[in-house]
Formats: sequence, structure tokens, C-alpha cells
Amino acid sequence: MAPKATTKTSRKKMSKESIATAFTNYALEQDRIPHSVYKFCKEEGLKEEEFYNHFGSLESVRRFIWNAFHQNTVAVLHKNKEYSGYGNREKLLSYFFTMFEVLKLNRTYVLFTLKDHSNENMLKSLEQLKGLRKHVKIFASKLIEEGNESKQLKYSKHNTTIFSEGAWVQFLFILKFWLADDSAGFEHTDIIIEKSVNTVFDVFETTPLESVIDLGKFLWKEKMM
Repeated sequence: MAPKATTKTSRKKMSKESIATAFTNYALEQDRIPHSVYKFCKEEGLKEEEFYNHFGSLESVRRFIWNAFHQNTVAVLHKNKEYSGYGNREKLLSYFFTMFEVLKLNRTYVLFTLKDHSNENMLKSLEQLKGLRKHVKIFASKLIEEGNESKQLKYSKHNTTIFSEGAWVQFLFILKFWLADDSAGFEHTDIIIEKSVNTVFDVFETTPLESVIDLGKFLWKEKMM
């Protein structure tokens, strides 16, 4: 599970998870990112030496939190006994749906850490998503590799590099939409996930027109609302 809110950490042996929890609590309670490891540890009752046994910087804590979101997502997927029998399209859909359920449980922190999600400033926040980008690309690459194993003709196999990069860009697109989504239960984000994943897979199957038009109609409607 992602770091949960707790009281300030007492001076005892720390773990990465407990430090990450203290970090999220600090950020939300103080409405700012700690200025230094020293001040963070002092105010949260942590031993600075113990902090450095787990993290090299405060930025690495932020990256760890996003990596934990991915790991929690994958753990939930594999608890579903039916997941292994899904096709690649269904697996990617399940990944995105589950990921945004995990993010929803941590929405206050996500909104804070990506406070200004305009196009220009969101790029400045992507440093903390470096590890997550790697995980998403590996996950997407494995899906394509699994699909390619069943294809006998070389020309019918899909390019894992292109698809994995596309999956990451798709995640960022959905994330930016979700950050601004004020629909009940974030149902509009669910629609975006389904339509965008279907579009990506249809593009790879060279039958994109219907899905592209369907996605375009939804985005236009959202813009006009």
C-alpha cells in the first residue's frame, strides 16, 4: 500500500516506507516540501543518519512514493486470479484503472506535489516521475513482447520501444486530465482511460479511425462543458 497518514515518527529504526509516510505528512501539514534533510529529520523526529541509510536526498523520497504507487498497482492486479488470462488490451486497461484508483486514495498528496499542472510547470515536476516512467515502460514492453510471441510473421510484430513510450505519454495525458477532473467519482477519467487505451491498440492493429473519432468526440464535449 502507499504511505498512509500517521503521527510524527518517533526516534527509532526507520524504513523507506515510514520515511515516505513522514515526508507526505510533512508536505501536507506544512503545505511545503522540506527545505533540507536536516530540518525534515529534526522536525519529524528522525535520525539524519538513518535517513541516509535509505535515501540520498529528499527528491529520492518523492520518486520512491511514485514508485510505490506502481508497485501497489501491480500487487492489486496480481491478486485478481483472472488477470493472467486477460489479453494485452485488457491488461493495460486494468493497469490504468487500478493505478488511478491508487492515486485517488492519495489525491491530496498528488495534487500537492504536482500543484501547478499547467503544461510548462508540469514538466518541472516530472523529475519525481523518472522511476515511474521506467516502470510503466517496462510493464508496457512486456505486454507487447507477450503479444509478439504469438505472431509468426516478423512484419506483424509490434515495436516495443514505440509502444512503451506511447504508454508513458498516454499515462501523462490521463494524469493531467485526472488532475483537473471534477466529475463525480472521476467518471470522466474512466472514460478517457477506456477510449485512449482502445485507440492506442486500434492504432497498432491499423484500424484506428473509429476509435480516434470516438475519443475526439469525447474530448471535444469535455472542452465545451
